[in-house]
Formats: sequence, structure tokens, C-alpha cells
Amino acid sequence: MTRLEHLYGYYGQSPWLDNLTRASLRDGTLARMVADGIRGVTANPTIFARSITGSHDYDEQFSALMAAGKSVDEAYWELVISDAIEALAVLRPVFDGGDCIDGFVSVEVSPELAHDAPATIAAARWLRRRIAQPNLLVKIPATAEGVTAVETLTAEGASINVTLLFSLSRYAEIIEAYLSGLEKFTANGGDPSSISSVASFFVSRVDTEVDQRLEALGTDEALALRGRAAVAQAKLAYRLFTQQFSTKRWHRLAGLGADVQRPLWASTSTKNPKDRDTRYVEELIGPETVTTLPEATIAAVEDHGTLTRTVDSGLPEAADVMLGLAAVGIDMTAVGRTLEDNGIAGFEKAYRDVLADLTASP
Repeated sequence: MTRLEHLYGYYGQSPWLDNLTRASLRDGTLARMVADGIRGVTANPTIFARSITGSHDYDEQFSALMAAGKSVDEAYWELVISDAIEALAVLRPVFDGGDCIDGFVSVEVSPELAHDAPATIAAARWLRRRIAQPNLLVKIPATAEGVTAVETLTAEGASINVTLLFSLSRYAEIIEAYLSGLEKFTANGGDPSSISSVASFFVSRVDTEVDQRLEALGTDEALALRGRAAVAQAKLAYRLFTQQFSTKRWHRLAGLGADVQRPLWASTSTKNPKDRDTRYVEELIGPETVTTLPEATIAAVEDHGTLTRTVDSGLPEAADVMLGLAAVGIDMTAVGRTLEDNGIAGFEKAYRDVLADLTASP
């Protein structure tokens, strides 16, 4: 048994690959990873930009699309959709064989729409029509406008991966959007068992941002909190998840067949070279969660990862860390807003850059 299989079999945590390339689809790498325990795939504009611009695997299809009169933007989305459809086929046996809990592939709407709820909703509807597979998750950024989109799309029966979550306050809004959307869907006669959702809570990026602020403060109290914010906040997010999905309101929906919106730990690769390279996996293991892993982190977990249930341990200490951060002047909601803005800006840049690269291609 691989450690990835151990994560799921013993601890109820689903390991998903945080990458997607055409090469991995064509040479069987993704299929082999699924055989070794990977249970889903996430992608984003940066991942697709890196895949498209970093190889010649897309040249033939892109040339054919341009010859057929497609715009560069239209051709880009056809490249993305082609990869998504192939990946969905690879993961479909996981989806069909596991009560539709895993086997998902996530595809994100254009990052340029992050602050436009109607446009985000329209883009998500278009992706669902174009791909039309039950194991598709449409990724929606957790902006204020994204909250509205999540509720509307869930009420329509869409399965959503809510991405770029960085704060407990926004996470609470996303849970409410999911629950409200389910209530509207079931009120209209919908079967909630057809809906799946994850809430992608980012981890290592939180420590990177908070540690910079703590080092700028420079006091002993501030410096003692370095490297502790991300895991503490994620543990409290898991506590919020268990609280919100154990209420009478939730049990009514569960009785109709609804599934919980699982927390997904994103950004699990370490950014600080002093950190153990598996820490953001090891410190957040627990049931009804997903952990997304780039290839290097998968290799590290398989080589020397320590697996035990940790996600709901040390909650008093996690609360103390958050209190300590507030005491030295770190506003975690403000940190979340900064990281949200930076995340969207990074995705927008990747999206614009790949379109520019495709435009300039011969």
C-alpha cells in the first residue's frame, strides 16, 4: 500500500494531484498516479499556462484551431477543455467506484471574471455545457462576488471547487453559500446527491504572508509566531467545518442525500526551505478532507511522510496562535484579502501571458 492509499484508507483524506499536463495524459503518467492512490486532479490558469507554453504538445491542435477560424482566446479554451476531458476519463473509474466522492477534475473559470458574479456564473454554465461530465468541478474564486456565484450555481445543481480561500471569515460565507444553494436546489425538486463541492483553503501562502509581517514587526512576541499561522488557521477551519456540518439544518439536507462540502488543503508545498517538506500534509490529516499535492510533495510523502490524524488535534493551541497574532497586530482577515488579491492577480497574469504567447506563436 502506498502512503497515498494509506491516507485515504486509514484517515479518510483524499489525495489529489495539483497539476495537469498533456504529456502526463499521453504517456500514462496520470493513469499510473491514479493507480498509486491519486483520487482527483486540480488545475488552474497558472498550471495550464505552464503546460501549454512549456511544451510543443499543443502545437498541432492550436494550429488546427486557428486554421478553423478560432480566436486565440477560443483556441486556448479548446486546449484546456481537451485536457480536462482526457483527465476526466482517466479519473472516471475512481468516481464511479467510490460513491462519487472522488475522481474529480477541477477546471477554473477565467480569472478576469473574479469580481463579476454574473460573468462568472455564465462562464461556469458554459464550461458545464462544453464538458458535460459528472466528475467535473468548476473552480470559482472565493471573492465576495464568488460567494454569490457559488450559491447561484449550487442552486442550479453545479458541482463547484471554491478556490483561493485564505480566511475564516470568507470560509464561513462559502459554507453558507453552499448550504443556501442546496436548500434552493432541493426546494425545486433537485436531488442533492448529484452535487459535490470542495472548499480550497490555502495553507503555505498564509505563512509566507504572515511571516513577512511578523518579521517587519521584529518583536520577540511577533517572531515567536513565525511559521504557525497557516496550520493554526486551517485547523480552526476544520473545526468550523465540523460545526457547520453537524447542525439540524445540515442533517435535514443530509437526509435528502446531500454530501458535505469537504475542506481541501491547497498550497501544501513548503515555501520556507527551513520547513520539513511534508509538514503541510502531515499536520492537516483527517477525515472528510482533500489534500492537493504537486509531484514533488507526493514524492516526499511517499519517501518519508509521517501519517497520523492531526487535523483536529491541538485546537486550543491553534486558537492561542490566532489570539497571539491579533495581539501583535496581525489582522488575519486583512491577510486573507491581500492573499486573495495576489492570487487573482497571479492567475490573471498567467492567463494573459499564455494568450500573448499563443498570439506570438508561428
